Formats: sequence, structure tokens, C-alpha cells
Amino acid sequence: MLPQDKLDLISRRHEEISARLASGATGADFVALSRELSDLEPVVGAIHAWRRAKDDLAGIETMLADAGTDAEMRELAEAERDDARARLEDLEQKIKVALLPRDVADERGAILELRAGTGGDEASLFVGDLLRMYQRYADLHGWKMDVMSASEGTAGGYKEVVASVSGRGVFAKLKFESGVHRVQRVPATETQGRIHTSAATVAVLPEAEEVDIAINEADLKIDTMRAQGAGGQHVNKTESAIRITHVPTGTIVFVQDERSQHKNRARAMALLRARLYDDERQKLDSERAADRKSQVGSGDRSERIRTYNFPQGRVTDHRINLTLYKLDKVVAGDALDEIIDPLITENQAAQLAAQA
Repeated sequence: MLPQDKLDLISRRHEEISARLASGATGADFVALSRELSDLEPVVGAIHAWRRAKDDLAGIETMLADAGTDAEMRELAEAERDDARARLEDLEQKIKVALLPRDVADERGAILELRAGTGGDEASLFVGDLLRMYQRYADLHGWKMDVMSASEGTAGGYKEVVASVSGRGVFAKLKFESGVHRVQRVPATETQGRIHTSAATVAVLPEAEEVDIAINEADLKIDTMRAQGAGGQHVNKTESAIRITHVPTGTIVFVQDERSQHKNRARAMALLRARLYDDERQKLDSERAADRKSQVGSGDRSERIRTYNFPQGRVTDHRINLTLYKLDKVVAGDALDEIIDPLITENQAAQLAAQA
């Protein structure tokens, strides 16, 4: 059963916001209210549709209970009753999902950290593949992706890449990408056609704002140095690369992509803030649910989550036992939603089951 008092509260809040916007809200109030209204509208629409479907079903049941209903009308009503029940169940499920506790970071941008794991040069090349996959995926969703720092591999690709992805709802989509991604393919240098297995680690952190994490400047050790590799072609001109160490936690961030030392410092601080914020979130998650590692969105970076098998043209996500034989489209970013969307659905189902 749906909580009627909560549905009424949501409907009233929707009416209140609509009235305040109509009365001429401006500035920050207008932005905040518009965003809240946008979030509420799909829920309120589902609530109204559910109530209409409920009334329709009640009308059909009344007709069937009436002994005076003729046989032809009764037959039509019985057929409509099945459709009405199915529609009601579907709308009820949508509302239940909409009422699930929301991750406060879901609407934020994200920081992607891609690192080569086992496999040497092949692992670095795979990191390059993943970076291009996420870049294309970001483009398809209208997000902006910027490389903050990159360390190139000896034979191409990257040993490590840190990139920011800006846009609304980025973290909600990408957070399920955290973990170990494994690739199986024949390297270009392999003369006997043997398949090699390599791996890369993906970490997805929600972008943090200053209000989320208080950082004391006295706790920071800041070093400047000459940039090298990708983004560092001006190596002889400036010492623009920035390394910041957060002494209390030992967290180190390094950014060298911009020519401006000031811009690199700002990016490094954003990355540091995101890592510290993510650490806090991980601690809270562990305290709230001891079994969170069994959940789809656990963010456990030591967990092997997906295998990209090039000889067979398949991608398998091990968390939900999903296999797609369209590896080229997934790696191109075009079919990545066909993996991410089922992960989101599975996570929602797990939350609903936990509530039940």
C-alpha cells in the first residue's frame, strides 16, 4: 500500500511551489524552487495518474457487482478490469521507486579516476579505451568532460587519468562504474594470437562543494613543479603542476593539465575535496549498512564488476549477470546505458525489498 499522507504532502508541496513561482520568485529562490518543482513533477504526475486509475478500477468493480449489468457490458468490464489492475500496479511501482530515499549526491557532477591495473601496456591502452567510452557517453548526455590530470603509458593509453564530468544527474548514472574493469583481447604485438587479460580500476567520486567538506589551509602541503607528459608541453616555461597533500589523512592529489598554476590549484582543491567527501560517504555507508558490499552500487573498487571480451564481442556485468553481445557499441559509449540502466533498476529493487 502507498502512504496516502505522504502522497498528499507531496501534492501540497507541488501546489505551494507552483504558487510561489507564479507570484514572482526571483534569484536563488527561483532557481531552487524551479529545480524542486522539476523533481516533483514526475512524481505528482504519477500520483494523479494512479488516483485516476484507482477510480477507474473502482468504477469497473461497481459495474461488475451490479446484478443489473447486462452480459455484454459485463464482458467488456471484465476485460477492462485486467488492464486497469495492470496499469494501477505499474503506477504504484513507479511511485514507490520515486519515494525511495535519494542519494544527495545523485544530481551532482562526478570525478572519474581511471588507473591501469594488471597487464602492463595493455592495461594502459585499456584505460585509454575507457576514457574515450566515457567521453562519448558524456557527449550523448549533454555533459561536459574535462581531463584534470593524465599520465601517459609507455606504448600509448594512460597509466592514470583523472577527469571531471559536469552536468545534472551525472553521479546518479556513473556511480555504478566504480570497480575493476577487465579486458580480454589479443594485443597488437602478440604474434601467436594468444588472448591476454588486463584490468583497469575506475573510481567515481561525486563533486563536492565547499559546504560539504571544511578544509583547513594549515592542513595542506602544497608543492609546485614542472608539468610532464600530457598537458605539459610547456614544461620549460612554467612550474604549473600542483601537488597537494592533506596532512591529516595523507590524501595526495596531483594536477598538471592547465598552463595556469592558479587553475591547476583550483582543480587540485576540487579533486581533494571530492576525495575527502567520498571518504566520508564511504564511512557513513559502512555504518548504515554492514552488507552494502552486496548491493549493486557499493562502489567497492576492489570488486571485479565487468569483463570486456573482444574475441567474443561480449560485455558481461558480473553484479547482475548481464551479458551483451555488442561490445563495439558499449566501448563506443553508444550502448553503455544498456548496462547502467539495468544496474539502476536492480539497485532500486534491492532498496524496495529492504524496505518491505
